[in-house]
Amino acid sequence: MGPSRDQATRPLYTAEERARRDASRWTLVQGLLAPLQFLVFLASLALVLRTLATGEGESAATLSVVVKTLLLYAIMITGSIWEKVVFGRYLFAPAFYWEDMVSMAVLALHTAYIAALMSGRLDTNGLMLLALAAYAAYVVNAAQFVLKLRSARLQAPAAILFAEAAR
Repeated sequence: MGPSRDQATRPLYTAEERARRDASRWTLVQGLLAPLQFLVFLASLALVLRTLATGEGESAATLSVVVKTLLLYAIMITGSIWEKVVFGRYLFAPAFYWEDMVSMAVLALHTAYIAALMSGRLDTNGLMLLALAAYAAYVVNAAQFVLKLRSARLQAPAAILFAEAAR
């Protein structure tokens, strides 16, 4: 079940959650892994598109998708730890419910790529198309997180004023 209607009007972080977020080393880890994963995604996307267009560079494209997938696993594991520290649950905290739902689809598509690669069930073209599907889901998910973080930044001054007024 998704987040409640009250979640839509609630600030992204309570004062306590914001303090835990700011004090957690996992916040820094996420802040480093997210842009790294995005840079690997851009390079991999170029390699995958090149392979689809020319039939060349299959090994480089394949390796890049594997590296992107490993980074995805790393950011998912550390992100789950971060969510536990900040919100008290490993996944599907109301504040990040829909982002986590789409993350599961992204993870499933990347994992399907690895399974297809290891099993040999797809040819190069099929693998590259599956990588593109995984990447399309990743772009949607990345946009969700960027919009959520932007929203949190915009809420921050109001949340601080609200917390001070409540004292």
